[in-house]
Amino acid sequence: MNLIVAVFNHWAIGYKNKLLARNPVDMKYFREKTLGKVVVMGRKTLESFPSGLPLKDRVNIVLTTDSDYQVEGAIVVSSVAELEIELEKYNPEEVYVIGGESVYKQLLPRCQKAYVTKVENDFPADTWFPNLDECEDWELTVEGEEQTYQDLKFKFTEYNRQKMTC
Repeated sequence: MNLIVAVFNHWAIGYKNKLLARNPVDMKYFREKTLGKVVVMGRKTLESFPSGLPLKDRVNIVLTTDSDYQVEGAIVVSSVAELEIELEKYNPEEVYVIGGESVYKQLLPRCQKAYVTKVENDFPADTWFPNLDECEDWELTVEGEEQTYQDLKFKFTEYNRQKMTC
């Protein structure tokens, strides 16, 4: 299983259930990585999308503790155990965890690869991603060139799990 995330300084990822900044270049990268694949997210992440609708041309799986939650066009699971059963239907290399904070933390130990867009900007934040640079079992394997979009400086990076200690 993979994960994909955009992190800002101090590994910040969101504020008041919204992205810290919109970056069309990163959105295109996200689409390229996840199109035709399986995306796993929490309820709040789904509800933060335009119109609160699942992403097109992907299998959307929503992990929520609300066992009554339903949304057209998505598979809803109410536990990690139930998610694991559902994910047995798919190639793990085609599964991407896409947020939010609690889902990343629950599923990080099950992921083998992390696609991390690192943005060198500070914004107020109330949600964070675990700092993979401080985690012994993750290794930075790809570090792209710095790019800019408006006032955002960012680069695409990839991390691979090396061992299972974190």
